[in-house]
Amino acid sequence: MKNLAFVDSHCHLQSIDLQEFDNNMDNVLTAAGEHGVKHLLSVCVEPQDIPVLYNLAEKYRNVSISVGIHPNSEVDNEPTIEQLLAWSSHPACIAIGETGLDYYRTETEEARQQQRQRFCAHIHAALKISKPLIIHTREAAEDTLRLIKDENAANIGGVMHCFTENWEIARRALDLNFYISFSGIVTFKNAAQVHDVAKKVPLDRLLIETDSPYLAPVPFRGKQNHPALVAHVAQALSELRQVDPETIARQTSENFYRCFNIPHPGI
Repeated sequence: MKNLAFVDSHCHLQSIDLQEFDNNMDNVLTAAGEHGVKHLLSVCVEPQDIPVLYNLAEKYRNVSISVGIHPNSEVDNEPTIEQLLAWSSHPACIAIGETGLDYYRTETEEARQQQRQRFCAHIHAALKISKPLIIHTREAAEDTLRLIKDENAANIGGVMHCFTENWEIARRALDLNFYISFSGIVTFKNAAQVHDVAKKVPLDRLLIETDSPYLAPVPFRGKQNHPALVAHVAQALSELRQVDPETIARQTSENFYRCFNIPHPGI
């Protein structure tokens, strides 16, 4: 995988434990660069992330950011559309999210309704400023797709990140103008459903990510993930789809710049 160029389309630099990197974010980015990672999207999950992300984007030219509140994040005040718009005004912000629905640990209907209202606010903000959405969905696929359709999110599109649903859900998401992104889960031997979808997603709608510091790929499973390891996701997709790694690297990079409406640097 040497001499290939990758984009990590979804990571959380602000959450990486820097002890592993001599307490220096420079070392995280250097390691990523040494493994061919040319661009990163560091994704927001709570309001406290925002000033940290602004600082990261201002220090590192190849780091883009998003703004948004994860469906499971607890906040004192729900973000309004106007607040999301204000946060997104930073020039390095290229997306709204991550947002969506997560019913895995959300059992009450009241809490689920609150998630749906938060998701709708993110969709409306994204539509107002024409920035794509980064969607998180867990055990809530039907409601997620319903809201995407009902709130006209297909008009702006975006990415279904860390995809783990079946092909039927992927097909419907593709029809709603969303890309499908695979994380280190695609390297797991027991991830048969993810493998099936990874073989079927059109090559021009495919993205790769680490979701670091979570979900480290094989052979680093159980350890802290970081952007340099996105090459292992690309390698797994190359093997599953029986195409050369160069094709995966080139196409997923092109897809990233197209999905997020930013100039391709010609890497």
